Amino acid sequence: MELDYGLIGIALLVIGVVAIAVEGALAAVWTLRLSRRARALSERLADEQSRLQSDLSRLRFALAETEALWQPYGRLLRWLRHPIAIALLQSYARRRAAAR
Repeated sequence: MELDYGLIGIALLVIGVVAIAVEGALAAVWTLRLSRRARALSERLADEQSRLQSDLSRLRFALAETEALWQPYGRLLRWLRHPIAIALLQSYARRRAAAR
């Protein structure tokens, strides 16, 4: 009987070591797959970030160009928004309406 319990213990020990080795191998494979996916995702993210930065720089350039083009008209629009200018335009509109 004692011999049988000893063999059972050794068999369980061997099975446990094999199970741990298989789990370790599976963990290594999964880790490699995960690291490859993470690397690919990181590369895609860097590519998208560079595209975004270039689009942002083009947008900033277009905004600066638009601001420069609208600069002369900005002064005119400020004058037209002044209350005295608005009152003058309304006065002309009333005179024109009264003349009809």
